[in-house]
Amino acid sequence: MEVVILAIAAYLLGSIPSGLIVGKVFYKIDIREHGSGNLGGTNTFRTLGKKAGFAVTISDILKGTLATALAFWFDVGLHPLLAGMFAVIGHSFPIFAGFRGGKAVATSAGVLLMYDPLIFVLLIASFFASLYLTKYVSLSSMVAGVIGVIYASFLGDGPFLLVVSLLTAFVIIRHRTNLIRIFKREEPKIKWMG
Repeated sequence: MEVVILAIAAYLLGSIPSGLIVGKVFYKIDIREHGSGNLGGTNTFRTLGKKAGFAVTISDILKGTLATALAFWFDVGLHPLLAGMFAVIGHSFPIFAGFRGGKAVATSAGVLLMYDPLIFVLLIASFFASLYLTKYVSLSSMVAGVIGVIYASFLGDGPFLLVVSLLTAFVIIRHRTNLIRIFKREEPKIKWMG
């Protein structure tokens, strides 16, 4: 029963719609009605600007971090990475926002930050290196995930490799329309870097 309660708590944490809250409280805007319609950090950056974008991205990272930390703090038999996965599901399909959420990049990063801070640093570095070279946020998110899988494959931690692989696959699936737009040269590039 305690495992179920912790899993539900992690899902509910992930379900907190940071982008919706920041948009409505501070800008009187529902970001789901603008840009890509996504609740994540990228659409917030594009719709509301850098300040709101950073606030939402950091909040989304912390959701994953806190959900993973709960499993460490309350040792009830739920693996911390599994708790983090529930937060990622909550972020992507939030009960508090009609099950229309973000693409899970920041929340996934937050899960990994709590479990292995080194991979978090590696992912951030990979993301920004790719972003600098390509100017595509979506592609950079996927590249960082693949780098994370390569890193995890050398550690000998089976559950960690499995979860990093699942998170990366989930991020790629959530970005499939972005991939199509990249191939068609229709995906918007960022203009503030490089």
